[in-house]
Amino acid sequence: MSTSEATVLTRAEQLGGRLAAQRLNRNLTQRQLADNAAVALNTLRRLEDGDNVSLDTLIRVLEALGLGDRLEALAPPADVRPVDRVRIAAGSERKRASGAGQEPPTPWSWSDDQ
Repeated sequence: MSTSEATVLTRAEQLGGRLAAQRLNRNLTQRQLADNAAVALNTLRRLEDGDNVSLDTLIRVLEALGLGDRLEALAPPADVRPVDRVRIAAGSERKRASGAGQEPPTPWSWSDDQ
């Protein structure tokens, strides 16, 4: 097992333990929280044990515990405007046509020759 895998497992176990502590602070049983979060009891147990569960499950449990607003701290919104996203994706801004290489227009005049 690599160091990064061990770190992920440790953090998952810590997060699960913290969620269990939050549940207990609210005097909820695992069954009550599972029902409130609309997840299976075994899924909640796996989450509290630090096992792999879906992101959907984590969000449901956080919302049921009243901690949904803390998700902003995990990934705060970036201050990038939509226009900037397009420019970043394009790699550079579009340049205006300079008109170089075009023939100059014929001057207009009043003439009976036409």
